[in-house]
Amino acid sequence: MAQRLDDKLAREAPPPKGGKKAYLIIYDGGHARAVKGFGLRVTQAGARSWVLNYRTAGVERRLTIGSFPDWKAGPARHEAARLKRLVDQGRDPMRERHELRGAPTVKNLADRYLAEHAIKKRTGDADKAMIVKIIVPALGNRKVADVQFTDIDKLHRDVSKCTPIRANRVAALLSKMFSLAIKWQIRETNPCKGIERNHEDKRERYLSPDEMARLVAALNASKAPGVNAIRLALLTGARRGEILSMRWEDIREGTWVKPSAHTKQKKEHRLPISAPVQQLLSEMRTEAERKAKKSRTEPSRYVFPNRNDGDRPAAEIKKAWAVVCKAANLQGVRFHDLRHQHASILASGGASLPAIGALLGHTQPSTTARYVHLFSDPLRKAVEKVGAVVGAAAGGKPAAKVVNHRAAGS
Repeated sequence: MAQRLDDKLAREAPPPKGGKKAYLIIYDGGHARAVKGFGLRVTQAGARSWVLNYRTAGVERRLTIGSFPDWKAGPARHEAARLKRLVDQGRDPMRERHELRGAPTVKNLADRYLAEHAIKKRTGDADKAMIVKIIVPALGNRKVADVQFTDIDKLHRDVSKCTPIRANRVAALLSKMFSLAIKWQIRETNPCKGIERNHEDKRERYLSPDEMARLVAALNASKAPGVNAIRLALLTGARRGEILSMRWEDIREGTWVKPSAHTKQKKEHRLPISAPVQQLLSEMRTEAERKAKKSRTEPSRYVFPNRNDGDRPAAEIKKAWAVVCKAANLQGVRFHDLRHQHASILASGGASLPAIGALLGHTQPSTTARYVHLFSDPLRKAVEKVGAVVGAAAGGKPAAKVVNHRAAGS
């Protein structure tokens, strides 16, 4: 049956009576604006919805446009005409709708990122925290293919209101996730391209002699679990992840051989270790063997085993670091700053930039160049030595008069 479909008909059309027929469809017709295949479906329960019948690739389809009265007759007919034009272009609106419903969301992308990529990163836990607390609540239900630059830009600006640096980290994480989405053929472009990051000052904190003395005193007095990891960070300049994943088998004849899987540069790093480090490790090994013997177990292969599972390395050192910092009254000092402190001690001892880079495991000279300002004291001593030699050659007299340029120019 066909007749002009309008809101009055949609409201008053009676449901099918009895029998096996669960619904009836009244098709549009009898007027100039009628859309072929557009109809009103009425079920036995009285539910009413607009549908469109069409044929594509020899297959008959029936697509539900929407329910009445949420959709009025006019907008429903307009939508039916639009869908018919798509069919005429060779598309299949119903198939596309099903594909869209099954398309991955940002939540799906985040889950895959965590399972396949973050698990290989030393910052995987930090990535998971940003995903759970920020990214999924804001974008989780969005289809990956639908996310636009404006969505990422808005999220970056919203997070920037409270934590500008964290906002940059969120943008960087999203950029990596969408780069992988391109690789996994989920979408073709990265919506994070062009996001203007917040300004960041490079933060390098060094301990004063007094702070250094307080830190050493606090380490000597502390019995907190993990305090030896702090000692090793100060003595070796190693990263937190490298220290926590250290294995006894990695210590070989006065050298710490860090496997590529444990280093940031993903290359094996052979680090000579000093006598104090060897002494500390020897004492720790003896203690580990004593505890294992007492509990009738084998010592863990890890220097810093997980307290709940000795077959895994310790995961964190935050509590021990917080305890030591409080005892030493250190303000604004991060665990990673011990790496900078180690570099400053090397520089003040006269080590060259290439030597510092080799000891810290840098692969690029530019990474080590950040420590060039630490050479002021060694350089001053060097030029003073030159001045002394030249002065001696001049009969014990200074080679030139030292002039205070600021005073001279005033």
